[in-house]
Amino acid sequence: MAAALQVLRHLARAPLRPLLWGCPLARLASSMALAEQAQQLFESTVGAVLPGPMLQRALSLDPDSGQLKVRDRSFQLQQNVYLVGFGKAVLGMATAAEELLGQHLVQGVISVPKGIRAAMESAGKQEMLLKPHSRVQVFEGAENNLPDRDALRAALAIRQLAEGLTADDLLLVLISGGGSALLPAPIPPVTLEEKQTLTKLLAARGATIQELNTIRKALSQLKGGGLAQAAYPAQVVSLILSDVVGDPVEVIASGPTVASIHSVQDCLHILNRYGLRAALPRSVKTVLARADSDPHGPHTCGHVLNVIIGSNALALAEAQKQAEALGYRAVVLSTAMQGDVKSVAQFYALLARVAGTRLTMPGAGASVEEDEQLYELAAELQLPDLQLKEALEAMVGTRGPVCLLAGGEPTVQLQGSGKGGRNQELALRVGAELGRWPLGPIDVLFLSGGTDGQDGPTEAAGAWVRPELTSQAAAQGLDVAAFLAHNDSHTFFCRFQGGAHLLHTGLTGTNVMDAHLLFLQPR
Repeated sequence: MAAALQVLRHLARAPLRPLLWGCPLARLASSMALAEQAQQLFESTVGAVLPGPMLQRALSLDPDSGQLKVRDRSFQLQQNVYLVGFGKAVLGMATAAEELLGQHLVQGVISVPKGIRAAMESAGKQEMLLKPHSRVQVFEGAENNLPDRDALRAALAIRQLAEGLTADDLLLVLISGGGSALLPAPIPPVTLEEKQTLTKLLAARGATIQELNTIRKALSQLKGGGLAQAAYPAQVVSLILSDVVGDPVEVIASGPTVASIHSVQDCLHILNRYGLRAALPRSVKTVLARADSDPHGPHTCGHVLNVIIGSNALALAEAQKQAEALGYRAVVLSTAMQGDVKSVAQFYALLARVAGTRLTMPGAGASVEEDEQLYELAAELQLPDLQLKEALEAMVGTRGPVCLLAGGEPTVQLQGSGKGGRNQELALRVGAELGRWPLGPIDVLFLSGGTDGQDGPTEAAGAWVRPELTSQAAAQGLDVAAFLAHNDSHTFFCRFQGGAHLLHTGLTGTNVMDAHLLFLQPR
């Protein structure tokens, strides 16, 4: 057995020759090598959007003149900078900002996920940790990405800092994914519990994320431009790490530095649509009525500069570059992959079949029926930036391996009480779909991972699968369909081959949604 393992490791490190392909050990070694490359590429995706380097690219400070340059704008610093932040990547962003600003930073308050400092320490990521005598106060809260009392205390401390600023001050606002849950400050007399209950009721009745955000903003002190309003007349520079498809600044963390375009009537229309207006708590009715009669009308945010410093597109561009360096023909399919996870899985599996046919039988091409079905699935997903035609055309004349990359945030319709996350569920569904039909003389591997390192309430970032998944699982007595029926993907991957297909990165300190990697390698 030891000798066999040595041969496998040697073959996994060495380039595989076609003559070796019939050897089972060579096939297994190739599989191991492909899985290692997939995980390596995922790590490079995350590495491209780490908070420190991104912030350093967005900001530059001239130590002689004290001029802070943010893209094409300049600000004069005279020990007049204050900092607030909220989100999964904000600890690292604040660390980089404090190092850059030095004595110009007077005070800071940030709200970050519970346990993130301990996770960064245990992972040895010192570059993500504030120095012992930092001027930045850290609050941890929003366990499992849910607003709680700890996050509320942080939000109120952030509001207090912002309200104390003058026209001579500059407020640097750091925003990343998870920021909405870390900045809960309902307008009194609405309580945190009442706001959460209303949000859950809307979500359960099928409200969209845009509708949920409209209601959240109307009931929040800081969202929908509330933080910018609290900081007036200070100048505000908001540096944003996007975790939302299309990078809309008004949606990321519910837009605390972007004036809301929605009125009370918009909120009432949403509440009527889902039959909730009559059941509203008295406190919510009070706040909406007060806003409706505000003589000042909606406020503006002319004193704010909002800058996107990192996104899924940036991460995938780096992964594409790294894949090409490894010898792959790499194509970015989309940075806006969304829709029901079942449809997304069907799309990826059919894409593997159609693209695989083009790779292994260049003259034949896929059947017209399969092509039409693939384009129909793509149309149903409504992906605004999908490069499907370009990706398929790239297959023609390509003899070597191919890597198709995408990013976004599919949704899971919960129907069971199992444990998992959208990345593990997507991977499991893709694995099941790939096993439904023969793929021909081609190796296929699919990986889905969350760039924050945490997929749902699990310690895994995601998982990777191959077409043999269903048959190999059955040999272990695992029924893939049963696990999917209970949304129990994490339990499946923990049991399947001893958890070898799980993607473990630990908390990464960043967040730009998910990355999907589809590898096609002709034999």
